[in-house]
Amino acid sequence: MSSTPGVFELPKRLSLSAQTAAALRLKRSISLRAIAAVGCILFANIAAAAEPAIDFTVKLETILTHDDGKFLWFHPRTAVIPGEHGDEPRVTLTLQKHLRVSDYYSGLHVMTRTGLDGPWTGPVLPPTLDWKVQDDGVTVSVADVTPGWHGPTRRLLAIGCRVRYSAQGKQLEDIKRAHQTVYAVFNPETATWSPWQLLELPTDEQFNFARNACSQWLVQPNGRLLVPLYIGTSTKAPFSTTVAECDFDGMTMRYRRHGNVLNLAIKRGLYEPSLVHFKNRYFLTLRNDERGYVSTSDDGLNFAPPRPWLFDDGSELGSYNTQQHWLAHPRGLFLVYTRRGANNDHVMRNRAPLFMARVDPETMRVIRATEKAIMPERGADLGNFGASPISAGESWVTASEGVFAKGVRERGATGATFLARIIWSAPNAP
Repeated sequence: MSSTPGVFELPKRLSLSAQTAAALRLKRSISLRAIAAVGCILFANIAAAAEPAIDFTVKLETILTHDDGKFLWFHPRTAVIPGEHGDEPRVTLTLQKHLRVSDYYSGLHVMTRTGLDGPWTGPVLPPTLDWKVQDDGVTVSVADVTPGWHGPTRRLLAIGCRVRYSAQGKQLEDIKRAHQTVYAVFNPETATWSPWQLLELPTDEQFNFARNACSQWLVQPNGRLLVPLYIGTSTKAPFSTTVAECDFDGMTMRYRRHGNVLNLAIKRGLYEPSLVHFKNRYFLTLRNDERGYVSTSDDGLNFAPPRPWLFDDGSELGSYNTQQHWLAHPRGLFLVYTRRGANNDHVMRNRAPLFMARVDPETMRVIRATEKAIMPERGADLGNFGASPISAGESWVTASEGVFAKGVRERGATGATFLARIIWSAPNAP
């Protein structure tokens, strides 16, 4: 062979006719490889054309409206209980009263809807989900709850974080492990909620603060849970993120193990993570004070170093200091988010409107041309929202208006709790 890259030399001992034959064989081999490569490209393009990208429309509903100066409904999130024996599915929506002090929340209230279009009932406060006032005056409550259906046990599971409040509504870190992950279980057969239970985690110092809060979690095919946590030694250090694998037997969650720990030494670190599974990979979106981040994993536990969220043109997404959440369809992965640059600088942290756009799973970038506003900006922030699959035809996004800043009402905000029904152009089924 020649020492010059890309230049082939024939063996010198071959006769002229042998050299000619060898050259013809080489040319034929190269041609066949080229044809095969072109064929692969054409086949891939034909396959892609046979399965066009999924699209969606939005049907916006107002579930309730409340703005009396005393509290606002906040953190609305939905989960569906599948029907049995021809019964209609039942939708459960969890939400809490924001008591007009920063991050000060009541016990967990519940609304329900039979079928996807039935009337809403509630909100009601199950006694087992209410907060508890201790003898020392400290109130123990639960916040940032995300409900979800556990099919193997036919139980509805609500996961959130335990919070300790002073009489004035200030979050306390007055005891060790004051901020931990808790859960409650709803039994559809008896229509009852269990009391809040603590998820027991390792005794490592890094789990002194350990929250699943405002976070999408997953049920694996074997029934085990993948639960994102943001963790730390205290609230004074930047938070890190990991994913815990847990067993659930219909009554009790049990920690099994956790994956690698993602760190970012920028302000409050990485927190409020949300997890989704799409085409044999796992995707994690993470909040940071300056910008949102994204990471991927093959096993749902061990994730690559996070990278900032970008549009496909390389510019920053502009989502910062708030949550992002996922919606997945077999033909597309979508991110729901807020961002700068939408004529919304008058909104706290640019937290409205809510946008939804498709994500390129290979580059992990948001495809700008697919972006749609799915929930309106009326001056109030919509940053504390939920996103969940509901049926083969729909996924739902829920948010309540944060009527806090001056001038918000003049822009149209009424303290509404919105439901954006994402109606897929093709069934959401494998």
